[in-house]
Amino acid sequence: QVQLVESGGGSVQVGGSLRLSCSASGFTYSGYCMAWFRQAPGKERERVAGFDSGGRTYYGDSVKDRFRISRDSAKNTLDLQMNSLKPEDAGMYYCAARVGYCYTRTSQYVYWGQGTQVTVSS
Repeated sequence: QVQLVESGGGSVQVGGSLRLSCSASGFTYSGYCMAWFRQAPGKERERVAGFDSGGRTYYGDSVKDRFRISRDSAKNTLDLQMNSLKPEDAGMYYCAARVGYCYTRTSQYVYWGQGTQVTVSS
């Protein structure tokens, strides 16, 4: 049974940093894309960053110069280092996984965590 558990959310001031972590169990590293999505109130869930099993990383345009995704295959964890946070970065952050390519659409992902909240205040 695949399980994804996020941690590390919290409240931070504009310009600050947070590090999110996702612990995965129930599947092997090989062949899976793992990704971070976020959803702000009233907005659609969007992919923030992805990391495929080949080591390739993908970022949304709004975060690519500020966020960094990393993956530890031995521990089966996925981290998201978020720097220079802006108010528009606030929302619920979800870890997701799927076999194969790191698509951007939420409908392509089968496995989801429960989410961790990020609040950015000025």
